Amino acid sequence: MSHPVELGHVTDRRPPFRYAAYTRVGFSETDAQGVVYYGRYMPYFDLSRTEYHRHLDLGRARADLGDFAMRASSVEYFAPARFDDLLEIFVRVGRIGTTSVTYEHEAYRLSDDAEDELMCRAQQTVVSLDLATRRPLPVPGALRDAVLAFEGAA
Repeated sequence: MSHPVELGHVTDRRPPFRYAAYTRVGFSETDAQGVVYYGRYMPYFDLSRTEYHRHLDLGRARADLGDFAMRASSVEYFAPARFDDLLEIFVRVGRIGTTSVTYEHEAYRLSDDAEDELMCRAQQTVVSLDLATRRPLPVPGALRDAVLAFEGAA
């Protein structure tokens, strides 16, 4: 069986983050001011979260785990990203509750000339759902176990 290609990577560059994914800003992702439209960071966070799950081998198990819906998202912006910037989007699980998981993200512009620059920071909470009833379900044990094995109990 072949292993899935990961667009993300394990890293120790920005503790407590242990995983990140790269993305490059496309022209269509910028606004009239020439910077990344603020809402465009949501797909960047989705990419890093999806790759994180793929790394934990949770991508193929999605049908068995149920599904998740976004419950809350907060983003704080620090600097503008522009067309063709290479971004590294860090992701980690900050908290696993009974029916929810809270992810933390940080997006940095990578630079050859200077220190990488923090573009934004986000916290997003998803809720485990029964798709038929739209009622919350307990977070699947497989997800909890995989995250704790990768991130550690702290």
